[in-house]
Amino acid sequence: MTTLEQIVTIALCAAGTMATRFLPFLVFSDRRPTPSYIRYLGKALPGAVFGLLIVYYLRDVNFSAGSHGLPELAAIAVTVCLHLWKRKMLLSIAGGTICYMLLMQVVF
Repeated sequence: MTTLEQIVTIALCAAGTMATRFLPFLVFSDRRPTPSYIRYLGKALPGAVFGLLIVYYLRDVNFSAGSHGLPELAAIAVTVCLHLWKRKMLLSIAGGTICYMLLMQVVF
């Protein structure tokens, strides 16, 4: 890519990112109530995303060989416990990830 093409690509990426960040604030202003289907999606999607991630995460785990899926199950348990305790999504995800990485690097 030429320098001009690189500049245009970066500018388009920046514009696309800014548009996706600012668009919800323009569409859903404080002056109007948020539509009920948007409120429903805000409540339903986090659980659906977590379910999808668990299925994706466990799809290649062989429970009959090696570590028998113990690091994966321990990381899921840590994630669930942290989320039930603190109710902080990022803390739960980070805690489960750190647990899994420590188990894989140190124990298994």
